[in-house]
Amino acid sequence: MASPPKWNTYAGAVMLLGFAQFLLLMVLSEALYPGYSPANNYISDLGVGSTAYLFNASAVLLGITAIAGAYFLYMGRNGKTYPVLQALVGIGAMGVGILPETTGMLHIASAGIAFGVGGIAAIYSSRLQGKSPLRYYSIVFGLIALGMLVLAGMGITFAIGKGGIERMIFYPIIIWGIAFSGYLLSSR
Repeated sequence: MASPPKWNTYAGAVMLLGFAQFLLLMVLSEALYPGYSPANNYISDLGVGSTAYLFNASAVLLGITAIAGAYFLYMGRNGKTYPVLQALVGIGAMGVGILPETTGMLHIASAGIAFGVGGIAAIYSSRLQGKSPLRYYSIVFGLIALGMLVLAGMGITFAIGKGGIERMIFYPIIIWGIAFSGYLLSSR
C-alpha cells in the first residue's frame, strides 16, 4: 500500500471498533429480544423493541466509525473512490440506527445503501490490498453480499427465511470489514 502507515492504522483501528461492536451488540440484542428468530425476523426488528436503544446506538456508532475510517483512508492517500464508498456505507448504517424500520422507506433506503454499497466497497477494497490474499476474499464476500441482496429483493429466501437471507447479505460484509480492518492495522 502506498499510503503512510499511520493513516491506515488509524482507519483499521476505528473500523475494527465499529464492525466488532456492531456484531457483538447485534448478537446480544438478539438474545435479549423476546421471541426473536434469526430466520423469521429482520435484523432491523432489533431496532424497534426492547433492544431499540442498544441496537440503534450500535448502528449509529458503526456509521460514525465507518465515516471516520473513510476520512483516515482519504488522508492516507488511498484515492477518493474507496473512501467515498465507505463513507456511504457509514451514512447507510447511521440511517438504519436513526431511522428505525417503523419509518418505512427511509429505513429501507438506509439499509439498501449500507448493504448494496457495502458489497461494492468490499469488492473495490481489493484494489487497496496489494498482493494480499485478502483481496480475493474481499471480492468473494462482496459478490456473495450483492448476490444475496438481489435474491432477497426478488423475494427468494430459500429455507432460511427473510431473516436468514438478510444475514447472508450482512455477514459477508461484516466478516470482510473485520478482516480488512485487521489488514489495515497490520499494513506497513
